Amino acid sequence: MIIYTDSIGGIGPTDLRGFFVGWPNPPSPDTHLRVLAGSDHLVLARDDASGRVVGYVTAITDGVLAAYIPHLEVLPEYQGQGIGTALMRRMLATLETLYMIDLLCDEDIQPFYARLGMRPATGMMVRNYARQSGASKRPWPQSTRQEDGEVSYGYPTKESCERETNDGASN
Repeated sequence: MIIYTDSIGGIGPTDLRGFFVGWPNPPSPDTHLRVLAGSDHLVLARDDASGRVVGYVTAITDGVLAAYIPHLEVLPEYQGQGIGTALMRRMLATLETLYMIDLLCDEDIQPFYARLGMRPATGMMVRNYARQSGASKRPWPQSTRQEDGEVSYGYPTKESCERETNDGASN
C-alpha cells in the first residue's frame, strides 16, 4: 500500500535514491533532501511495506496568488499505478485557493496534466545546466554588455555541460 504525507520527518538521503531518472547531472540524495526541505509544499508517496519514498511532488508559492510545481517524479518500478496522479491531486488541492498554478512539461506529458484540469500555455524558461546537480559553485549567469548596449546572460547550454562532464572537467 502507498502512504502519502506532506512531511519530510524521518526522511534521510538514503530514502531518496533512484530519482531524477534521465538527468545528465542529477542532484545527489543529499541535495534532493534540501530541495524537499526548501519547498513551500510537498507530498511524498511511501511504500508502506518498505518505507521507501517512491514518488514526490513539490511546489513553491508566494502564498497569495501564484504557485509553481517544479518537480513530480515516481520511481520507474512504481509508475503506472496512479501514484503520480494521486500526488498531483493532493498538491492541487493544497494550492486550490491560489489564482494560478503553473508548471512546465514536455508536450508528450501534457495529456497527463490535462486529465487533472490543467491546460497548455506558452511560457519561457532558462535552464542553467551547470547547476543541474545543485552542487555547482560556478558563478552563473555571467552577464556581458554587447556593443549595442544590450546585456547578454551567459547561461551554459545542456550540450556544453554534457561536454564538460564527458571531458572530465569539474563544475
